[in-house]
Amino acid sequence: MLAVAATAAVAVVTPSPGHAAGGKGAEPGSLTGYAFDTCAAPAQEVMDAWRLASPYSGIGIYIGGSNRLCDQPELDADWVRTQQRRGWHLLPLWVGPQASCSGYADRMTSDLPAAEKQGRAQARAAVGTARDLGLGKGSTLYYDLEDYDIGPDDCRRSALSFLSGWTRALHGAGFRSGVYSSIGAAITSLDYAHRVSRGSYAMPDDIWFAWANGRADTRTDRRVLSSEWDDHARVHQYAIDVVESFGGHAMTVDANWVDVGRGSVAPRSRPLCRGVDADLRRYPTLRTGRNGDAVRVAQCLLRRQKLTRAPITGRYDARTAAAVSKAQRRLDLPETGRLTRDTWTALLARGGRPLLKVGDTGAAVLRLQRAVTAALGRPVRIDGVVDKKTARAVAAYQRKKGLPATGVVTTEVWDSLT
Repeated sequence: MLAVAATAAVAVVTPSPGHAAGGKGAEPGSLTGYAFDTCAAPAQEVMDAWRLASPYSGIGIYIGGSNRLCDQPELDADWVRTQQRRGWHLLPLWVGPQASCSGYADRMTSDLPAAEKQGRAQARAAVGTARDLGLGKGSTLYYDLEDYDIGPDDCRRSALSFLSGWTRALHGAGFRSGVYSSIGAAITSLDYAHRVSRGSYAMPDDIWFAWANGRADTRTDRRVLSSEWDDHARVHQYAIDVVESFGGHAMTVDANWVDVGRGSVAPRSRPLCRGVDADLRRYPTLRTGRNGDAVRVAQCLLRRQKLTRAPITGRYDARTAAAVSKAQRRLDLPETGRLTRDTWTALLARGGRPLLKVGDTGAAVLRLQRAVTAALGRPVRIDGVVDKKTARAVAAYQRKKGLPATGVVTTEVWDSLT
């Protein structure tokens, strides 16, 4: 992100269940996944196209500040509400005065007490704008502090004082504090101050570091040594000014890996039927006479989908075969009474058809992972979280079926599975 050359941005991130952790309108909630940021909030047509076709669950848009260069004709409370309804997570950014030793027109003072007051004033302004946009208490507001020389003591310390004031004022207003900067600038400075002078400055809740190393993760190097932000409190901008096109709409964006809130947490495990573990490493072809755990899973699925009332015995008997034939008729599959790979896949996938991508969690993800395991004939981790490995497995399935290999689970993918 270039705050001054590209303005401040509100990062919008796709929500999983439990998205608005912290209160009504709180952003970004909990996510472990991809986000992009761009200079100005895109039009709704672009947002909708990228929601369906891109890997991103979030977008970065600057909400305000004296060094924001791009106009924001799209960004208002209605735009924010619409993105939240459609599943985006939002990470709001504010780009105000820059470091005292920088070359920007609006700079913070090098006087430490005055810099702290400036940080508080910027936080109050950001909170007012965030509230106008419908971003409520519990939201994390990120201050965009562009690259600067952390060598001069007066420049480094005034920036720390400013950011300390920013954090304290946000906390006082019921918001969370975040800081975006180059990993070698404010992020290094914050980390060092926290380690060698703990308590001298208020530390942000989250750090967002720019390090264009091409790795979609939140790992750092020796420039960040403390454990202060290890617990789902990091965003990594790993690619800068890349042109990407999804759904026929191209944009120049920065790519980010986000791990915030609680992260994307696996749902509590609830068996489909008492005593039956439906999460198998493979779903083998079954026919009359077979016995075992896979048969129990099949009987559980048939009962849950009201295709039989027969008890779960673990024996593939005539009643089980009849129920499978009934399922195959409903699913428009060859009626054989044998539980084939296609029948397994359709039975496991049946249910709602939400859009799913990296970072999403829940019961629908469990259905997806089981169905893709059956469809590919190889194990896919079944834990209720769409991670990078799940997305790769989805892309493999899409290639197998001649669909665009995006790794995003759309209605078209659900239709193919069922």
